Amino acid sequence: MDTCPAPENIKRIGMLFSGGPAPAANAVISAAALSFLNAGIGVVGFLDGYEDLELYSPENPLREGEHYLCMSRDLVSGIRTRKDIILRTSRANPGKVIETLADLTDPEKNAKLRAVYAAFEAHKIDALVSIGGDDTLKTANYLYKMQELMPELRRIRVVHLPKTIDNDYFGIDWTFGFTSAAHFAAMEIRNIGADARSTKAWYVLEIMGRKAGWLTYASGIAGEATRMLSREDFDDVFDRDAVAAEMVDLMLARAADGREHGVICIAEGLAELLPEGQRPRVVDEHGNSLLGSVQIGQSLAAAMEKAYKERTGRKITVRAKQIGYETRCAEPGGFDVMLGSQLGAGAYRALCEEDLTGVMVSVEGQLDLKYVPFDELIDPDTMKTRIRFIKRGSDFYRLARMLEYQELEHCDPTCE
Repeated sequence: MDTCPAPENIKRIGMLFSGGPAPAANAVISAAALSFLNAGIGVVGFLDGYEDLELYSPENPLREGEHYLCMSRDLVSGIRTRKDIILRTSRANPGKVIETLADLTDPEKNAKLRAVYAAFEAHKIDALVSIGGDDTLKTANYLYKMQELMPELRRIRVVHLPKTIDNDYFGIDWTFGFTSAAHFAAMEIRNIGADARSTKAWYVLEIMGRKAGWLTYASGIAGEATRMLSREDFDDVFDRDAVAAEMVDLMLARAADGREHGVICIAEGLAELLPEGQRPRVVDEHGNSLLGSVQIGQSLAAAMEKAYKERTGRKITVRAKQIGYETRCAEPGGFDVMLGSQLGAGAYRALCEEDLTGVMVSVEGQLDLKYVPFDELIDPDTMKTRIRFIKRGSDFYRLARMLEYQELEHCDPTCE
């Protein structure tokens, strides 16, 4: 964590949103922009994340309205609950090839980062407010570290605001958009659950969550799922057939209890724990694995049908459905709007009140602001961000287990 020069030296800040959408994104953008504008500091909103910035050159300049916006109070007022993202977003990652600190001074490997930096210099940006997930945090850290390693660069302060509906960010307990996404997914689970009860059917619902199972657990708890499965439930390998056999045990136990229906929620990230040869091979244009292409929910459903037939001699249909992109721009709930607004305002306070750079804005307690140095969030050896998993045996983990269907050896106690 470093201090930056006095606030009066910050005349203009740049802001961008990168990575997947999240509910309450505009609350973050609006609160940050208004805080700076009210202090007389100009705000440039770069559109589409790093997509155009990494291609910048004097011969390929950025154009207002197409590549960036000069933000005003009118532009960012009344947008906190809008579902889209006013700055739009992309998965462009200018630091994709960076693996070590030394790479940051390699002219071939740092070319896109230098282009981003040149764009900031051309637009007289004094500080960057970065909003995004783990890749975006890494990029913010690269831009910060480059200034240490390359003293000839003009000083640009860097603060980052954490974003992910997966809620797996190290350094903050709850990320904006998470509870709204969980609420939306829970409504889907309840709707599917009603269908399952009405038709005596079984469903496997695949929920977003690349690394951790927070969204699967939260939506499953709120949606009253029969069983919830995430990466935290498995050590190294997700053995689909073994899990299918366990689910058949569950199906038979519920049938004996007069419940010939159920909804199983499974985190998409389990696709990365499949045995070699079954893991996702399809990637997007930026090299990110497309977990949805594996359709792990569909795969488990098919395995359950097969195992059920082998066990009972009877055929059963297990339907599969993905609950995915629709959660990312769900209606933002009140908590996420408050949290997002506080993080946005925290960007101003970090830069102009606390004189900080190289930090992520976070909250604790009653949305009290705190500032976490990048060095505490990123492994210095691997240059990768730390992931916050659900701890086995934690109270939240135990809550999910307690609320799942239980096969009991005794009847419900009476009040007589």
